Amino acid sequence: MSTTEKHAFQAEIAQLLEIVIHSLYTDKEIFVRELISNAADASEKLKFLQTSGEEIFEADAALKISVTTDDQAKTITFTDAGIGMTHAELIDNLGTIAHSGSKAFLEQVKASKGDTHLIGQFGVGFYSAFMVAEKVTVFTRSYQSAESGWMWSSDGRTGYDIEPAGELARGTKIVVQLKETEFAQESRIEQIIKHYSNFVPFPIELNGKTVNTAQALWTKNKSEITAGEYDEFYRFVGHDSEAPLYHLHFATDAPLSIRSLLFVPSKSYEHLTLTRGENEVNLYCRKVLIQPKAKGLFPEWLRFLRGIVDSEDIPLNISRETMQDSALLRKLNEVLTKRVLKWLDEEAKADPEKYDRFYAEHGHCLKEGVANDWSHREALSKLLRCESSHTAKGKTTSLTDYVSRMPEDQKEIYYLIAPNREATEASPYFEVFREKKYEVLFLFAPQDEFVMEHLREFDKKRLVAAEKADLKLDAPSASALSDDDARLLANFVKERLGDRVAEVRVSKRLVGSPAVVVDSDAHLTSSMRRVMKMMNREGGPTLDAKPDLELNPQNPMIAQLEKIRHTDPALAGEVAEQVFDNALVAAGLLDDPRAMLGRLNSLLEKLLQKQA
Repeated sequence: MSTTEKHAFQAEIAQLLEIVIHSLYTDKEIFVRELISNAADASEKLKFLQTSGEEIFEADAALKISVTTDDQAKTITFTDAGIGMTHAELIDNLGTIAHSGSKAFLEQVKASKGDTHLIGQFGVGFYSAFMVAEKVTVFTRSYQSAESGWMWSSDGRTGYDIEPAGELARGTKIVVQLKETEFAQESRIEQIIKHYSNFVPFPIELNGKTVNTAQALWTKNKSEITAGEYDEFYRFVGHDSEAPLYHLHFATDAPLSIRSLLFVPSKSYEHLTLTRGENEVNLYCRKVLIQPKAKGLFPEWLRFLRGIVDSEDIPLNISRETMQDSALLRKLNEVLTKRVLKWLDEEAKADPEKYDRFYAEHGHCLKEGVANDWSHREALSKLLRCESSHTAKGKTTSLTDYVSRMPEDQKEIYYLIAPNREATEASPYFEVFREKKYEVLFLFAPQDEFVMEHLREFDKKRLVAAEKADLKLDAPSASALSDDDARLLANFVKERLGDRVAEVRVSKRLVGSPAVVVDSDAHLTSSMRRVMKMMNREGGPTLDAKPDLELNPQNPMIAQLEKIRHTDPALAGEVAEQVFDNALVAAGLLDDPRAMLGRLNSLLEKLLQKQA
């Protein structure tokens, strides 16, 4: 008489199986992760029961997970010595997808105020095997001494059979009869295990060889880990031959349970390759990989980070491949981002020179955050670094330190954008600041203009471009032109330049330079105008506003220009045009130098003729 029990799946099971097998998982290899995770769940449950003092069948059996492949028979087998299943549990856990064995067990543990580490939902993860299987056979024996072994089998289409299996070892063995041989290849399975399950807290043996040899370093106490172990782990997760510049190892249980180990590479991938990098932080749930290079875990501007974030609070969809709760993902992002920003600020204060090395490599990412991320702009602004008129060449300062050095009469933070330090110090826009002994931030990167425009203020002090500063020299030189002569000269120059300029006026800011151009648009600077001109050449918006020209009445050349406009107006006109073009060159705004060069040659010729 046959003892085989034939069970039909519940009415909705066939439809759910169709979803699991064909729609739920994007990669068929996921079934390996799921079956190993289920084995780890069963082992964790057994481990918990061992600590509770409950009687356990074969109490000395080692808690390990064995995987064997047979490419000839086209099978892969998963074996654990965990909690096993009774006859009733087989029907509940494997006959009903909607039921969750792990969920029911976790509720039981919570009720008893215990703790354990469970992943996913056993029934649904198990059915991922049917993506690759012709048939799945399960041999199981419960940890309870009075129970015996059972065999469950199904083709995943119509129903399942259950029959007695006699005396089995404690735990569960799952034999997957494969449709193809891909997942019966030892090398392929080893690659999958190391990718998804390398940190499962039980030994995983593949055909008798332990393959998960890496430690889940982020779960250990920091005091137990050496610097060499951190560096070795970074090379494993960061795929980098060099040691990291920084590492952050932290854990928190509120507002979320997070265990994390993050690294900052010593070199910028983006600088080396001239291409935009991508996030390199992997998301784990209780040591099982959920999402490599997890999207949304950190803001885009922290893409230089590498490492691991592990959270027990992540509610996953039943395939574990995507986050189900986007609100919780945003919370995770918020907690992690604030912690990283706090950490970087601490590192900057503890070792400014080391932080300067970091900023030279990855500072462009923080600037991107200032420009794009309003919610973290204030914290990011404290991490910005640049040279200034107060620092030596190559040395940087922070906005915080700049503000601490501001004299009482200075109300704004000033910055000057130029290609290099020599250009900033020689800039006519810098002269009034040097004279008044006001510190100016020196910015050399093309994106710095946009960063300052978006930041706008720091510590309730407005950030102002040097050329837009409303500053005047305290006292004019005795050798300056009279107010009337200076005004008449400005009128003459305006008449000569025509619509090339919006206005010509007497400058109150220049010390040594003869003239300077200032943008007539209050929202534009010369550096912004240069960017927009470049965009215009590429089909961007046009610039209709003309610059203003300021003349320095104390400069000897300007004083001489006022004299010759009375005796030789034509020569004075040429000189006026050259003064304007020279100012455009100094501001980086002269588009076509051909006219200027022709005029300059003409002026030189006239000078030489006078000397002959």
